Amino acid sequence: MVRYCGYLLGNDWLLQRAVELGLGAPQTHAEYLETILVTARNVRHNSGVYPYTRFRHVKTSRGKAFWCIVFASDDPHEGLPTSTPPEERYKASKELLQRTGPPRWYQGS
Repeated sequence: MVRYCGYLLGNDWLLQRAVELGLGAPQTHAEYLETILVTARNVRHNSGVYPYTRFRHVKTSRGKAFWCIVFASDDPHEGLPTSTPPEERYKASKELLQRTGPPRWYQGS
């Protein structure tokens, strides 16, 4: 199973951010997924990390599912670094997301 290093984003947070962006509430599952993707793309663009990150679904060690802005992966096919990135690569995301530490490793789902 692939492991990813990144910052978690919950569904509720992403949907609230979508409302703040004026996207409105999704009515169908397809609209829900589109809203999640558009919102995540906005967050990645606004923090300047879009070109060198991915957006993946992960699980915590307790099995809870989240979306994740991914900076590194242990899968070489992802085209990402295989170790936790230096702070200058994630600092803007850390500040935008109001996190206190570096990205963490999670299991892909």
